[in-house]
Amino acid sequence: MAEFKLVIGNPKTGKCYQRTVRDNDAKPFLGKKIGDKVQGNSFGLPGYEFEITGGSDYCGFPMRKDVIGVSRKRILATKSVGIKKVRKGMLVRKTVAGNTIHAKISQINLKIIKHGKTSLEVQKSESKEEGKQE
Repeated sequence: MAEFKLVIGNPKTGKCYQRTVRDNDAKPFLGKKIGDKVQGNSFGLPGYEFEITGGSDYCGFPMRKDVIGVSRKRILATKSVGIKKVRKGMLVRKTVAGNTIHAKISQINLKIIKHGKTSLEVQKSESKEEGKQE
């Protein structure tokens, strides 16, 4: 079914953590939009609350909050998400993905809003140890 790579940003420390979710753990993300809140209990991070800040699809096109839907669109824009250095007043036509998460999204960017009891670093090291034992 769906598999997402989660990039979890911690605004307090400035560090990012990566996690992969598949199948049942990925279901809570389907249909959500940029700016929506997600509970960490649904994918193995109890006590945490996250906000979806962006992502990219399977071809690497970035998601934009102002493009509605799940499809890609070619937009005319100035410097912003998905567009690098542009001269003052210059417009660029770029392809971007919509703001809704669907099965073909590969990466989801999250921001921590509410912290849980255990730190993400501890959970990361525990998952590595479990992988070595299997």
